[in-house]
Amino acid sequence: MSSPRDVVILGSTGSVGTQAIDIVRRNPDRFRVVGLGAGGGNVALLAEQALALGVEVVGVAKASAAQDLQLAFYAEAQRRGYATGDFRVPKILAGPDAMTELAEWPCDIVLNAVVGSLGLAPTLAALRAGRTLALANKESLVAGGPLVKAALTRPGQIVPVDSEHSALAQCLRAGAAREVRRLILTASGGPFRGRRREELTAVTPEQALAHPTWTMGPVVTINSATMVNKALEVIEAHELYGVAYADITVMIHPTSVIHSMVEFVDGSTIAQASPPDMRLPIALALGWPDRVVDAAAAVDWTKAHTWEFFPLDDEAFPAVALAKAAGEAGRCRPAIYNAANEECVAAFVDGRLPFLGIVDTIERVLGDAPDFPEPGTVEEVLAAESWARAHARELIAQR
Repeated sequence: MSSPRDVVILGSTGSVGTQAIDIVRRNPDRFRVVGLGAGGGNVALLAEQALALGVEVVGVAKASAAQDLQLAFYAEAQRRGYATGDFRVPKILAGPDAMTELAEWPCDIVLNAVVGSLGLAPTLAALRAGRTLALANKESLVAGGPLVKAALTRPGQIVPVDSEHSALAQCLRAGAAREVRRLILTASGGPFRGRRREELTAVTPEQALAHPTWTMGPVVTINSATMVNKALEVIEAHELYGVAYADITVMIHPTSVIHSMVEFVDGSTIAQASPPDMRLPIALALGWPDRVVDAAAAVDWTKAHTWEFFPLDDEAFPAVALAKAAGEAGRCRPAIYNAANEECVAAFVDGRLPFLGIVDTIERVLGDAPDFPEPGTVEEVLAAESWARAHARELIAQR
């Protein structure tokens, strides 16, 4: 039997990170965690994870959290009843470069579950260091797609963690790249599926946060309600698989059992189905190309099932079409789209922007954007995002 794969988990205290640790703990013969990284907002959990897993190194992006983390280790050791010589505090990295240093740490796989554009630099570092990258950080491909492609050291170096892109990766095994006609991304439709645009004028944050299928953070949940989340996934799918935007379709699938599909040139469509559970794509990313036994529950084929699909209403939910146009334009437009959306979502939650104003404002920001170059550095991506955030705030204030 081969030795376990060494894994570094960035964003270990978040939803994807904690589920990845659960998978590792249930499969000690397959995986061994050697490093953990987090923002620094929950040092108690980070210390607990690190001591339980016996990692070599821990990183926090917030430099001021280093001392708190050190104290958290001793508190966790005391809680476990360890004597002074019974445990070892791992190497601690702290500051804005901590995640990047962790991404370069000797290992087989880096799982990047960092939230936001802070995940781009670690993604590039992991790829340049030759690591296999299990990617859950959306912004890496949305904002920095050209940079990510340039940093690849071998084909297949990136394994997606998002359920939709994991499904596509599985379906694409059914044929050669030249045989692919289109990718079909499925979307639950969020809490407002089936509504016309005029029925969305008075939507409140509380209504937008009531997702019918998934339990997610507030930004992702509102992005699902506006369909921005699916729009960003379309950009990711294009960057991951090199399929033209015109050949990527979004279908509304309320039960979220079919996670995505691939249509081939002979008329066949291959779908990946499983009950909604992120542990399956996380486990597959860690074990790729092999599967992890019993990573999650399968569909119960002893029961009847009805799976419905509906076309996306682009008039009520124009976010996907807008993202495709931004992706085709390039020149930092996807990064501008994403950054403007984050500002708009915050304004919506605070009551400073109506629900329909989110995507409408993103469209205005994109229309006003200067002619940025195709990004060649992380700094150029961040500069475009900074402009987008500032301009979005100006437009929101004018309302």
